[in-house]
Amino acid sequence: MIFECEEGKFVAKKKSEDENPELYKYLKNRNFNSFPKMVDQSRIGMNIYEYIEDNYLPYEQKGEELIELVSELHNKTAYEREVTEDNFKKIFDNIKNNILYYRDKYSKYINTIEQEIYMSPSHYLFIRNSSKIFNALTFCENKLNEWYENVKNNKTSKVCIIHNNLCIDHYKNNGDSYLISWDNAKRDSPILDIYKLYKKEALKLNFESLFKKYFDNTNISDEDRDLLFIMICIPDDILFSDNEFESCELIERSLDYLFKTESLVRPYYTSQDEKQ
Repeated sequence: MIFECEEGKFVAKKKSEDENPELYKYLKNRNFNSFPKMVDQSRIGMNIYEYIEDNYLPYEQKGEELIELVSELHNKTAYEREVTEDNFKKIFDNIKNNILYYRDKYSKYINTIEQEIYMSPSHYLFIRNSSKIFNALTFCENKLNEWYENVKNNKTSKVCIIHNNLCIDHYKNNGDSYLISWDNAKRDSPILDIYKLYKKEALKLNFESLFKKYFDNTNISDEDRDLLFIMICIPDDILFSDNEFESCELIERSLDYLFKTESLVRPYYTSQDEKQ
């Protein structure tokens, strides 16, 4: 809730059960101050924050400034944390199971559709591009195996404070840059922030330049970058609707994501293969 009084404009937000009262203190100690200041936390069930006015910026420019700010957040709060022996195996198994789930699901789609005498437009659109979908899953599986071989004996993992809810709407600029909506913030791998931002904004922003800026600004390892690419290259869950027009739109959107992601990631591995 936004309200105004004699002292100014403020935001009242319900207190979250997962809220970390030490978060903002820690961010200040790390010299990161780009968040709304808490004005009053003494009220029952509610916190009061300063209201951040937002100047108009083109969408792409907001994306550039957001990735700069996220890079700063990750750099200032990053450290190496010891991990258990099965840490990377759990990540590997989780992603591998996800890939196998989609491979099985889409294979069943194909078997069902191929029994039709006349395909609907949405089914034809899916079948026509199914090889592209399976190629993406195969790429992810191969790269995942390579990634696990590279990290399985590591004893530490890079973590930092992640916002964990990144999108353009949560970036504000009133002359200074701010991130709002820190309810989900936690310590975890920095690539989770970039992954979630990509999943929300992939079709709206130029991630070729955003990824380059983030990689240049942070000391991201090759293994973390590879894991990020594996995660974003897993095709979106393709759904069918009872409405044929809506089904075509849903599939088209998933395919747009798939094609854009492939074009984004391919140059990194093409140049790598050429060097080898």
